[in-house]
Amino acid sequence: MNSNKIIPEFTKGLLKENPILGLMLGLCSALAVSTEVANAVGMGAAMTFVLLGANILISLLRRSIPAKIRLPVFIVVIASFTTIVDLLMNAYLPDLHQKLGIFIPLIVVNCIIIGRAEAFASKNGIFSSMVDALGMGCGYTLVLTLIATIREVLSNGTFFGIPLFGHFEPILIMLLPPGAFITIGLLMALVRARSDKA
Repeated sequence: MNSNKIIPEFTKGLLKENPILGLMLGLCSALAVSTEVANAVGMGAAMTFVLLGANILISLLRRSIPAKIRLPVFIVVIASFTTIVDLLMNAYLPDLHQKLGIFIPLIVVNCIIIGRAEAFASKNGIFSSMVDALGMGCGYTLVLTLIATIREVLSNGTFFGIPLFGHFEPILIMLLPPGAFITIGLLMALVRARSDKA
């Protein structure tokens, strides 16, 4: 990869092609785990680990994988890394593992990871695929953390579980699924408005 392309390749996942706000992928997990900042950071780290591992291995094997069976092979690779992160989280962060629940195993079928494997890692070298995975993973984690921050502050008056206000009237809807839809919708509108101005 040309050194001039490293920064654009990395930053495209942060805003322009952000998985959640730009491509509207991975919304199920974003809606479900964004009630607390700690959950969002944990989910983002797990997604980034699986995305990075899958992109590296698929890029490494891309010339050896027959085209007709590439998707099953991609799923096996992604499932392997998902199992690793699931077991590690269960062993070392059992409370977080319990809170994230089914959404860790469901990383296997997350369209962000399958999409990057098919659209990028299977067509590019290892270094480019690593940069792409890190950019997309960081973009996913940052937006998920932003959504969780808004929801946690407005619904509980806390940040990372730390109380921010002496007296606080919780806005219950922000803890419920409609609160996630409203937050993501407003952030998408802000990003779209910014893109239109640029």
